[in-house]
Amino acid sequence: MTSEFEFSMNEYLPLRDVVFDTLRKAILKGELKPGERLMELSLANRLGVSRTPIREAIRKLELEGLVIMIPRKGAQVAKITEKDLNDVLEVRRGLEELAIKMACERITHEQLVQLKLASRTFEKSMVKNDITALAQADVDFHDIIYAATANNRLNQILNNLREQMFRYRIEYLKDEKTRTQLVSEHDAICKALEAHDYKKAHDAVCLHIDNQQHAIMLSIQTEQ
Repeated sequence: MTSEFEFSMNEYLPLRDVVFDTLRKAILKGELKPGERLMELSLANRLGVSRTPIREAIRKLELEGLVIMIPRKGAQVAKITEKDLNDVLEVRRGLEELAIKMACERITHEQLVQLKLASRTFEKSMVKNDITALAQADVDFHDIIYAATANNRLNQILNNLREQMFRYRIEYLKDEKTRTQLVSEHDAICKALEAHDYKKAHDAVCLHIDNQQHAIMLSIQTEQ
């Protein structure tokens, strides 16, 4: 491993959480490549920590699906496969369809204002060309829709899925063409929710997910 990644101490977080966040960002940003082995001693030396927080971080990354354990070889960054992508997006589609239905019925004026602002924030973030920040802006947009469902249990499930989706968002946003397309998709969702038009909102969300699936699938097939 020769690439460098940022390691910033945070006095308010336990060391294991800082190490986990550092390695997670490095994987999501591609600084740790799919298939790359994660050597505990090497990572500990690079980050200036003991092997214990490295080991704990790797376990958490494995639970998120970002790391896999290979018998007799140890941990390595998980590759994005077509099966993994389809599994995650099948679940996401079902949950998003339910969420958009509830949001159409329950979204408030204040939440609509927040949603439009989030869409503009996403658009402005494109100028900086910071993919991680852009992915977070996309997350923030969808989080407002989830909050509009006023269903805490659904939000908990969606939040768990969000962690698994973040890597796919990063892959999707690497293509500059998709970023402009996302702006128009966000706006279509906003307009449908403002009109409380479930059919249009449903169709806009499904198109949004379909386009993401198609783009990431092409990226996976190109890398194989």
